[in-house]
Amino acid sequence: MSALPNPPRVVNVGLDLFADALAQLRVPVVGVDWRPPAGGDATLAALLARLETRRAEIDAANQRAFDILVNGEPVLLDCRPAREAMELPDRLVLHSGPPIAWERVAPPVRAAILCAIRYEGWAANDDAAAELIVRGDVRLEPCHHRRAVGPMAGVLTASMPVFVVENRAHGNRAHVTINEGLGKVLRYGANDASVIARLTWLAQEAGPLFGAALRASQGIELRPLMAQALRMGDEMHQRNVGASSLFVRALMPHVARVADRHHAAARLAEFLAGHDQFFLNLAMAAGKSMVDPAGGVPGSTLVTTMARNGTDFGIRVSHFGERWFVAPVEMPVGLYFPGYGPDDANPDMGDSAIVETIGLGGGAMAASPAVARFLGAGGVAEALATTDAMREICHAEHPHFRIASLDERGAPAGIDVLRVVETGIAPIINTGIASKVAGVGQVGAGVVRAPLGCFTAALEALAG
Repeated sequence: MSALPNPPRVVNVGLDLFADALAQLRVPVVGVDWRPPAGGDATLAALLARLETRRAEIDAANQRAFDILVNGEPVLLDCRPAREAMELPDRLVLHSGPPIAWERVAPPVRAAILCAIRYEGWAANDDAAAELIVRGDVRLEPCHHRRAVGPMAGVLTASMPVFVVENRAHGNRAHVTINEGLGKVLRYGANDASVIARLTWLAQEAGPLFGAALRASQGIELRPLMAQALRMGDEMHQRNVGASSLFVRALMPHVARVADRHHAAARLAEFLAGHDQFFLNLAMAAGKSMVDPAGGVPGSTLVTTMARNGTDFGIRVSHFGERWFVAPVEMPVGLYFPGYGPDDANPDMGDSAIVETIGLGGGAMAASPAVARFLGAGGVAEALATTDAMREICHAEHPHFRIASLDERGAPAGIDVLRVVETGIAPIINTGIASKVAGVGQVGAGVVRAPLGCFTAALEALAG
């Protein structure tokens, strides 16, 4: 007769050694996936404990920053050359990610920068373009420093048309180039004559037509459109089919009214009809406009920027405003175009992780199971697990971006430096994959993790 009145109920915390032994004896065990804070790193754990004494202050600051971040009201107003919309001067090339010296620029980003200089007519060839940079006659600067964001290489110069998005809740603006399409494009480091021809068409015909139509529309509200697209299976980073379709439906009546050049409207419609990823750039500008006012909230540990330039990954944290915390960027994993594989890939790049910063992209994977194949086998289980993991490192659920497959729960939003370090869960980012060889362009698509080094550096500064 058993000495216990009821069968034993066993809970195993941490390592599975004890649970495995009991399982061999057919004793039911409930496992708890407990891990020590900061992966057992005593120094980081001590910093977390020091900040825990300020928990009430930090929580209040994070709620203030979170409310600003999620309640922005981005409206697409216009499309104009960057020199007009942003007062961007000549002889300045903007790029994605944190600041970087020319000698450390990754090959595809370098190729895109040199191509942009040729496109502007500042140099006749790449050697002459590179010499302008070395002499200081052409300067490099991050897009984020000029109220802009750029996908992949992120290259932006004065004559390129940019979309203008205004956050009407706070009055600030953000800017982004027109998405060129897929294949051999500037943002992936392609740099031949076809790339320049497409940039010229965007500047001379598509951009002015976009601008005239948007001004006639008196602005297109982006947040409701993005919320609807999330319910249609987009996560707004890797998949933008719904968002692009909704945007075209809202825009084209105005295009039809303002087009005054022979077949210009037809050419623009054809371009948009064959471009499922078009909305990505608009989602980025919307995100930039929403997060910028959340920067500079004293005491807040929420992330307001994640960006990479093919060499470094940088984050900015609300409490520190525009200060960067940088670590080496990671390699993406995913699916490759025929003839390409991991050995052909460049480390990750682009400002598009601003989408994850506002609760979309990787954090909203549960809304877009089709994208989960980039994680491995793919499917609903992987999508749900990814969103659940991001929920562990985020402040709260987004009040506007809701996931239908989770009974309308909000997407996790407000990545918290403290939670990232404590759990060891690095934010997951959906991304395109560029060739490491200049001029080739895109070779695949997949996911990448943010390096934990950015977050541990921010933690040390917060606790210092």
